[in-house]
Amino acid sequence: MLEDLKANNRRWAAAKLAVDPGFFERLAGQQTPEYLWIGCSDSRVPANDIVGLDPGELFVHRNVANLAPPQDANYLSVLQFAVDVLKVKHIMVVGHYGCGGVAAAVDGKRRGLVDHWLHPIRETATRCRHELEAIPGETDRLNRLCELNVIAQVRNVASDVFVQDAWARGQKISVHGWIYTIADGLVTDLAVTTSNAAELDRLA
Repeated sequence: MLEDLKANNRRWAAAKLAVDPGFFERLAGQQTPEYLWIGCSDSRVPANDIVGLDPGELFVHRNVANLAPPQDANYLSVLQFAVDVLKVKHIMVVGHYGCGGVAAAVDGKRRGLVDHWLHPIRETATRCRHELEAIPGETDRLNRLCELNVIAQVRNVASDVFVQDAWARGQKISVHGWIYTIADGLVTDLAVTTSNAAELDRLA
């Protein structure tokens, strides 16, 4: 199977060169993406493919359930590099319906270390308990929790000191919350875009 992957790689590289002979030479020179994608590790949610961008055009951070926890050094390192070095203009937090991580956070089963990782989702579920309980049907409730999780992570990103300091010095950055539907391949904007510190209050 690994030989198949290597063969696929060679076909992919050849196809890129056939269309654009200088593609990899330019790519090796530098990366200048305008976008940071914070998404789920789910194999069905390929960031570049979903938005039709080539390598070099999208800086990507993925983890279980698309979290942006302020205690996670991995996420924070990516965020700082994207904001301070790459000077991205847009940060998209992208969740997806039917997220297994979101479901695992609230199904009451114990899985080990990942239970600690998913704790922020349980906090969101508790905070929004009345809204969620009013939704008939487990699938619809979980899908709404997927949306609420995205919104919570948008708030985490927008309230982080790296983003706040960038806004204070006049750097243009917008933080967006999107949700992806695996069943049709489409992204929905959750209309929680935040482009300055004053807009944070509406995400409470």
